[in-house]
Amino acid sequence: MKINQRHDWPLTAEEAIIIQQQLASEVITSDQLTTVQYVAGVDVGFTESGSITRAAVAVLSFSDLQLQEYAIAYRPTTFPYVPGFLSFREVPAVIEALEKLSITPNLILCDGQGIAHPRRFGIACHLGLLTDIPAIGVAKSLLVGKHAELPDQREAWQPLVYRNQTVGAVLRTRTGVKPVYVSSGHKISLATAIDYVLRCTTKYRLPETTRWADKLASNRGSILPENLKSEI
Repeated sequence: MKINQRHDWPLTAEEAIIIQQQLASEVITSDQLTTVQYVAGVDVGFTESGSITRAAVAVLSFSDLQLQEYAIAYRPTTFPYVPGFLSFREVPAVIEALEKLSITPNLILCDGQGIAHPRRFGIACHLGLLTDIPAIGVAKSLLVGKHAELPDQREAWQPLVYRNQTVGAVLRTRTGVKPVYVSSGHKISLATAIDYVLRCTTKYRLPETTRWADKLASNRGSILPENLKSEI
């Protein structure tokens, strides 16, 4: 997979803000998807007391959501944990994992925010721009915005509003469980993003893409199908 390296990786939040502000205007929030045959999930873990970033990408067939390929990458952690700057800490290692794939996904679901972000440039936007692949932010927690009360049933959702603009949706993926926070990352509209998140979610709260990537990033290799097991 070819990655468009748009910038050097900063070491401070001040440098990162400049990059976010420069690139946010390039984010596309309308549908520019091709036929979706493969969906990918990305997640990151840390080892050696946080000094090493371990990124995992899982590629699933769509729409049966069967694991087809995965990749793992390790990289020294160069950016601190600061809310709002997740991509600068995680994306460098994620890119290295993506570059190992033989299958290029048509859609990426990120464990984080898209435009539901203080500067409209969360990890899904950043990764989408660098890869030129449509991307969705599917976060487990709220970063910015407010929303109306959400009905307690699957597929229920409410607009997530920040500074008088709809930046995403709070979405119930399963009856009786906490919602997730969905926002456009790149080349996808909010309505389409909600649809794909629901279609990638089965009996659990999180999409299967995220669940596979999380297991791989946590080094739980025993969950791999026999034909895909290898040293990870």
